[in-house]
Amino acid sequence: MAKNVSLASVDQKLAMAKRCSHEGVVAGAKAAVVATVATAIPTLACGKMLPWARANLNPTAKALIISTAAGMAYFIVADKTILATARQNSFKQGNN
Repeated sequence: MAKNVSLASVDQKLAMAKRCSHEGVVAGAKAAVVATVATAIPTLACGKMLPWARANLNPTAKALIISTAAGMAYFIVADKTILATARQNSFKQGNN
């Protein structure tokens, strides 16, 4: 038998999903900024101080190192935040 689902229930779930996604995007962006700073400082410093890095890391390689760390931080934190928020909302709905 098909379960009757009201339009208000679907709208509420959609709004909750959008809120979870938005929280994930905000948390991911914050993590990406922190990762960018935390990676850029040592990467650029090594490029100035270490002879091997000066000889082998061109500006493109340095940018790739920094952007990879930022991208990884964004996706990991956003994913974990979305899943945690969805889990909390799932438990809240189960208790109602």
